[in-house]
Amino acid sequence: MSAQQPTLQRRALLAAIATTAVAALLPVYAQAQTAAPAQVPSPAPAATLVPGQSQIAFTTRQLGVPVEGRFGRFTLQIALDPKKPESGQLRLTIDVASARFGTAELDGEVGKPRWLAAAKFPQAVFQSTAVRPAAGGTRFEVAGRLTLKGTTREVVVPVALAQSGGQTTASGSFTIKRLDYSVGEGEWADTSLLSNDVAVRFKLVLAGMAPL
Repeated sequence: MSAQQPTLQRRALLAAIATTAVAALLPVYAQAQTAAPAQVPSPAPAATLVPGQSQIAFTTRQLGVPVEGRFGRFTLQIALDPKKPESGQLRLTIDVASARFGTAELDGEVGKPRWLAAAKFPQAVFQSTAVRPAAGGTRFEVAGRLTLKGTTREVVVPVALAQSGGQTTASGSFTIKRLDYSVGEGEWADTSLLSNDVAVRFKLVLAGMAPL
């Protein structure tokens, strides 16, 4: 046997080992190349407000007597999966000039600077910051920022959902302090004349929301 034969044999053995290793790794490499990318959570489905069936009302007390009003124009942008509420978002925009009490005197007064100052601050906006499940899969707490008359405050709104006939109804109520937003200035800042508490009630009918 010549001196070159062991060297040739070693080279042949190394080549065989390398070939076997490559052959073994190829399926793993191919699997890595063709594996599906990691799934990104899909955004919550968007729903659409049905304005004609929706309402936002508010009540305060003047000298102990309830005074109720309503907003006639508002829009809602909402994306919410009730089964995954944490990814939900909503933005409610209210045309404050649409506030009505049902009497010409109050309707003409509410938009003035000492009240809602509709000319300077035409919109009230609630922007959610978090949506949390509350109970039973149909109740939720929506935390967010309410901006009214140029002032923004943190609020938490309890919301109950019900579904029927392909529509979802979101309803609830909460209370704000009007003086936190400088609503009712001058003599009307006196809470013995007009209560500081304003109860807000809403029923928002939506189309296109995911099932509960």
